[in-house]
Amino acid sequence: MSSSITESLIHEGKLLVHIAENGHSFELDCSETTTVEAVMRSIESVSGINFNDQLVLCLDMKLEPQKMLSAYRLPSNDKEVFIFNKVRLQSNSPPPPPEHIDILEVADPPPPASSHDPHPLDDASDPALKALPSYERQFRYHYHRGHALYSRTQVKIENSNRLLREQKVQERAVEVGRGNLEQYYRVINQNYTEFMKRYLQQYRIHSDLLVNFERDLDKLRSVKLHPSLQNSTRKCLLDFVKEENLRKSAELCSSSHRQFENKVSQFKQMFAEVKRKVEELLNTRPSLSLKNLEVTIKEHQRFINEQKSIMQSLSKDVSTVKKLVDDCLSCQLSSSLRPHDAVSALGPMYHVHDKNHLPRMQACDRSISKLLEFCKDKKNEMNIFVHSYMQKITYVSYIIKDAKLQFPVFREAMVRQDDIFADLKLLRGIGPAYRACLAEVIRRKASMMLYMGMAGQLAERLATKREVEVRRREEFLKAHSAYIPRDILASMGLYDTPSQCDVNISPFDTHLLEIDISDLEGYAPEFLVGLPSKGEKPGSLRSSFSMSNDSSHSAEVEVDTLEKYDTEELLEECELVEIAGTSKMEVENAKLKAELASAIALICSLCPEVEYESLDDSKLDSVLKNAAAKTAEALHLKDEYGKHLQSMLKAKQTQCVAYEKRIQELEHRLSDQYSQDQKHSSSKDESDFAGLGGKADDCKAETSGGGETHMPCISTTEPMDEVSCVSNSLDAKLGLLNRQPSKTREGVDENMLDSSGMLNPPLDSSMLEPHREELPGEDKDVKDKMAGQLGMSLTNSSTAESMPQPLNVLPCDAAADLRMDSKASNDLVLELQSALADKSNQLSETETKLQDAVEDVAMLRRELEMSRKLLDESQMNCVHLENCLHEAREEAQTHLCAADRRASEYSALRASAVKMRGLFERLRTCVYASGGVAGFADSLRALAQSLANSINDNEDDGVVEFRKCIRVLSDKVGFLSRHREELLDKSRKVEVANEQLTKELEEKKELVKTLFTKHQIEKQANKEKISFGRLEVHEIAAFVLNSAGHYEAINRNCLNYYLSAESVALFTDHLPSRPSYIVGQIVHIERQTVKPLPPPSTRPEHHRADQMDHLTLNSGSTSNPYSLPIGCEFFVVTVAMLPDTGIHSPPSSS
Repeated sequence: MSSSITESLIHEGKLLVHIAENGHSFELDCSETTTVEAVMRSIESVSGINFNDQLVLCLDMKLEPQKMLSAYRLPSNDKEVFIFNKVRLQSNSPPPPPEHIDILEVADPPPPASSHDPHPLDDASDPALKALPSYERQFRYHYHRGHALYSRTQVKIENSNRLLREQKVQERAVEVGRGNLEQYYRVINQNYTEFMKRYLQQYRIHSDLLVNFERDLDKLRSVKLHPSLQNSTRKCLLDFVKEENLRKSAELCSSSHRQFENKVSQFKQMFAEVKRKVEELLNTRPSLSLKNLEVTIKEHQRFINEQKSIMQSLSKDVSTVKKLVDDCLSCQLSSSLRPHDAVSALGPMYHVHDKNHLPRMQACDRSISKLLEFCKDKKNEMNIFVHSYMQKITYVSYIIKDAKLQFPVFREAMVRQDDIFADLKLLRGIGPAYRACLAEVIRRKASMMLYMGMAGQLAERLATKREVEVRRREEFLKAHSAYIPRDILASMGLYDTPSQCDVNISPFDTHLLEIDISDLEGYAPEFLVGLPSKGEKPGSLRSSFSMSNDSSHSAEVEVDTLEKYDTEELLEECELVEIAGTSKMEVENAKLKAELASAIALICSLCPEVEYESLDDSKLDSVLKNAAAKTAEALHLKDEYGKHLQSMLKAKQTQCVAYEKRIQELEHRLSDQYSQDQKHSSSKDESDFAGLGGKADDCKAETSGGGETHMPCISTTEPMDEVSCVSNSLDAKLGLLNRQPSKTREGVDENMLDSSGMLNPPLDSSMLEPHREELPGEDKDVKDKMAGQLGMSLTNSSTAESMPQPLNVLPCDAAADLRMDSKASNDLVLELQSALADKSNQLSETETKLQDAVEDVAMLRRELEMSRKLLDESQMNCVHLENCLHEAREEAQTHLCAADRRASEYSALRASAVKMRGLFERLRTCVYASGGVAGFADSLRALAQSLANSINDNEDDGVVEFRKCIRVLSDKVGFLSRHREELLDKSRKVEVANEQLTKELEEKKELVKTLFTKHQIEKQANKEKISFGRLEVHEIAAFVLNSAGHYEAINRNCLNYYLSAESVALFTDHLPSRPSYIVGQIVHIERQTVKPLPPPSTRPEHHRADQMDHLTLNSGSTSNPYSLPIGCEFFVVTVAMLPDTGIHSPPSSS
C-alpha cells in the first residue's frame, strides 16, 4: 500500500472507529487516500447511524467529510476515531435503551440409557463386567455436562470482557468530548481575556479623560499663547478648539461610557456563568472506576481456570474407564487386576464426579453469571452517563457559541467608543503638542548655530590645509628650481596653487519664534505634559524623564538614541575647539541646549501615546516602583562612592602629612650625617682618597655590568649639586643603617613601614624592582629591605624629583659594609619579626579577654536593669492590688444594698402579680363564656363595669392600667360587634354583586379567548412573512384568484407570477370549492416566454414531433394559458404547504 505518511504511523491500513454512545468498535480496511465520507458511509451501514447525524472526532480535531485521512495523519496506530450521534446529543432525545446480551445456551446432554447405547458387555454373565459399560456411559455424561457448563461460562466471561472494553471506549469518548470542549472554551477564554484587557485599558483612558476634563480645560485656559502668535480670536491654548462643542462631546462621551460599562458588566456576568458551567462540567467524572471492574473480572478468571482443571480430570477419567472396558473386551486384563477390582476403583471416581466436580462447575457458572449481570448494570450506568454528559457538553457548547458571537459586537463598540472620545483625546494632546513645538523651535535655533559654526570650522580646516599645501609647494620649487628651468616646471604645471575654499550657506529658519530655553516654562509649563494618571501618581513618566535628565547618568536616556544628527561625530571630534569665533563653553552650551530641547520635544510626543496602552495597574506600579528603587539605589551608590572618595582623600592627606614630616626628619638626619662624613673625609690623606677612587672604579664596573648607564662617583672636593647630595646622603644612610641597627629601627618607624607596605603597594613595588635587578645577589634581601624603607622618602623628597636616573649607585665602602653586616641584619630582622609576632599574639589574647570581660559586664548590667524593672513592677502591682481590694469592698457593699432593694421590689411585684393573675382569671372566664360574639361583648362589658366599681386607692399602676385596658377593650369589642352586624349585611349584598360580576367575567373570558385566537392568527401571519418584492425560492408568497380563474402572486415590482397547476391541485383537491387565496412556500420558479404559434404545416407528424421536442426544451413556452401578449415573460411558481396554515375558501352562497 502506497502511503504519504510515515510507515511507523500506519497499522497495516486498519482504521479503528468507535461509537461513543454504546462503545462498539469497528476496524475498517482503508488507506491514507480514503476520504472521511467513505468511512462515514461504512459506519452508517454497520451501525445504523445516519450519515448526516455523524460527528467524527479524532483527539481535538473534527474530521470533515470531503477531506482524506492523510490530512489528519490517519490511519495511525496511536490515534482513534470516535463517532458521535448528533440525534443523541439533542436535549429532547430519549435515553439509551438497556443493554441486552444474547447468550447462546448450550443444552445439557440427556442422561445415559443402556437401551439407546447398547454395549457388548451388557450381556456378560459377571455382574462386575456388566457394570463397566454403565460406568463408561456415566463418565461420558459427566464429561459432556461439564463441557456444556464450561462453554456457557466461557461465553459469559467473554461478554463481561466485551462490556468492559466498551465502557473503556465510552470513557475515552467522554475524554475526547471533554478535551474538545476544553479546547473550545480555552480559545473563547483567551479571547475574553484579551478583550477584557483591552477594555480595561480603554476604560482607564476614557475614565481619566472624563474625570480630568475640567482640569484639562483649565490648563489650556491658563496657558497664554506667545505674543507673536496671539490675535483677536486666539489668546490661549483653549482658543484652538470650541469649548461648547467640547462640552457637548464630553456629555455624549459620559453617557456612552456608562452605557458601554453596563453592557460589559452584563457580558462579564454572562461569561462568569458560562465559566462556572464549563468548570462544573469538566470536573464531572463517572462514579464507577473501570480499574476496579477490571480487577474484579481478573479475580473471576480463577473460576475459569478451576473449570479447566475439572474438565481435564473428567477427560482423564473417561479415558481410564474406556481403557478398562476395551481391555475386558479384548481379554487383556492382568492377573492382578480383576473386574471386581476395576469396578470397586471406579465407584469412588463416580462419587467424586457427582458430589464434587459437577457442583463446583455449577457454582463457578453462577459466579460468572453474577459477574455478567454486574457488568451489564455498570454498562447501563455508563450509557446513561455518556448520554447525559454529551448532552451537557452540547448545551454548554451552544452557550459558548452565543458568547463567542458577542465578541465582534463588543469590539466594534470599542472602536466606536474610541471614535466618540477622539475629541477629548484631541483636547488632551494640545498642551504636549504646543510645548513640543516650542521645544522644537529652541532645538532648531541651537542646531542652526551649531550648523553654521561647523561650516565655519570646516572652512578654517580647509584653509589651514591649503596653507600647508602652498608652503610645501614653495619649498619644493625652491629646492628643485635651481636644476630645472622655470619654463619646464611651468610646462609640468608645478607652478599652480590650490584654490580658495568658500563655504556659503543660504539662510534658513529665519521665521522662528524669538524664544529661548529659559522662556519655555513661561509659555508652556511642564504640567501640560502630565500623563493622565489616577490620583496623580507621584511616580509618573514625566518625573521619571526629568529625573533621568537631571541625574548624572543621563547618557542612558539621551535623545540621540532616537534622533541622530549627521554632524554628531564631527562635534565629538572638535568638542574642545572654538567654532566660528565662539568659545568652547558656548559650543558646549549650544550642544546641550539642542539636546535638552530635543529631549523635551520627545517627551511631549511620547506622553500622549503612552496612556497605559501597554501597562495595566499592576505592571505600571511595578515599573514605577522599580524605577524609583533603581534611582534611589543609584543615588545611594553615588553618595556612598562620594563618601568613599572623601575617606580616601583624607587618608591620602594624612599619609602625605606623615610622609612630609618623616621626610623632613630624614633630611635633617641625612644633612647631619653628611656634615660628619664630610669632616671625616677631609682628614684622610691622598693615598686613602686614591684607594677610594679605585674602589669607586671597581664599584662602578661592578654595578654597570647589568647593561645600564649609572652616575659615576664624584669627588668630595668639588662643589656638590643636588644629585651628589642625594647620592652621598643615600650612601651615608646605608652605612649608618649597617653600623647601627638600633638607629635603623628608629629611623624608619612603623607608620612609614605600614603606610608604604599597605596604603601604596604599587609605588613600593616599582621602587624596589630596580634595586633588585642591580644590586648583587648575595646581599639582595638586605638591600631590598633598605631600599624599601628609604624608597618612599626618596620618591617624595624634593631633591629626588631632579634626578635623571634611579638611585642605584652606592659608595663602595657602604656596599662592602653591607656585605659584611648582612647576616647580622637578617638575624636582627628575624628576631624583631618574631618579637613583633609574639607581642601581636599577646595583644590579640588580651583584646579577646577584654572583650569577654566587657560583654560580661554588659550582661550583668542588663540583668541588673531587668531586676530593677521587675522590682518596680512588683511594687506597682502591690499598689494596684490594694486599690482593687478597696474597689471590691465598695462594690460588694453596693451590691448588698441593691440586693435588699431588689428583694423589697420582688415582694411588691409578687403581690401585684397575684392580683393580676386574679384579674386574668376573670378575663379568661369572660373569653370562654358561651353565647358567641354577642355574649363575649356582654360579659366583657360586665367585667369592665365591675372593675370600675371596685377601685382602691392602694392599687399599683399595673392594676389601674389593666382596668383601663379592659374598659377600652370592652368599648372596642362592642364597636366591633356592631360593625360585624353591618358587615354581614354588606356581605350579603356583595355576594349578590359577585354573582353578577362572575357572569360578566365569564363573558369577558369568552371575549378574551376570541381575541387571543385572533391575535395568534395574526401573530402566525406576521411570523410567516410574505414576500411582496422579487420572489425567490424558500420565500413565502400569497396568490389571489383573479377574474380569469388563475392564481396570481401579490407583488409590488414584478408581475406575471402565476401558481402552477400542480400547486393548485395540491391546495384544492380536498376542498369543495376553490379558495380565494393561497399562501405557500416557494420551492421552484420556472421562467417562460409567450411566443407566436408556428404556421400550419403539411407535415403534421413532423410538426407534432418538433412541438413535443420544443416543449421538452422549454416547457410551456409556446402556449399562452394566461392570455399575455406575445414576447411577454411570465413565471410559473410551484409552492408547498406551510405547517398549521389553513386554506381559506370563499363563503358558500347559502
